[in-house]
Amino acid sequence: MTVNCSLSTLEAYDRWAASYPPEAHNPLMRIEQRAMLAHWPDVTDCCALDLACGTGRYSSLLMRSGAREVIAADFSTAMLRQVSAGTPVRANMVQLPFAASAFDVVVCGLALGHAPDLHRWVGEVARVLDDGGVLLYSDFHPEAARAGLTRSFKDEHNRSVVLPHCDYDVSEQREAIEAANLTLEVVQELRAGMDCQESFPGSDTFYRQWHGLPLVLIVRARKCAPCQRKA
Repeated sequence: MTVNCSLSTLEAYDRWAASYPPEAHNPLMRIEQRAMLAHWPDVTDCCALDLACGTGRYSSLLMRSGAREVIAADFSTAMLRQVSAGTPVRANMVQLPFAASAFDVVVCGLALGHAPDLHRWVGEVARVLDDGGVLLYSDFHPEAARAGLTRSFKDEHNRSVVLPHCDYDVSEQREAIEAANLTLEVVQELRAGMDCQESFPGSDTFYRQWHGLPLVLIVRARKCAPCQRKA
């Protein structure tokens, strides 16, 4: 049975939290994490924000990569209870409770599509990033969402729950990044049957049907010092 939700994003993640491991636990997340790590900034002695941290998958990686301090921020208290690395903080990702220029690095995994306003999300990230700081994020690709693919999980009653998702086109994301005075460094699209080839039940049919479809988007951007920005 699939629940297409009257569940809000928060309700869905609260329901998922108890069974959500703090690691890449499916083929989509594994290719996403490999790509994120390929573009991972040097976080040695940095103050880092794991935005929409879930159960702390990237918080743990940031700590292991040498970050001085890691803040694990999420709006789901149930998810934050599972975080074991960094300092958990309940936060709305379009209204962050942090001072300007507080972080050297912001990492956000597979969560942009849950933001109700793209420009506010990028603007808040830009505000809390220090000059020279790096934003690295991933998301479920808008083309995959428009093709009818979804992200879902099984709840405690073995019902499949579909997560709400906003489809922000890649061009919209580029524009929002530029509007926030961030400099785009990387845009990578991970495609079915090309970047994503891991076997799973039904994978042969899936890869034949969706071969070449972008499934995940990876973006890296940097906040330039004021003197480096365009007038």
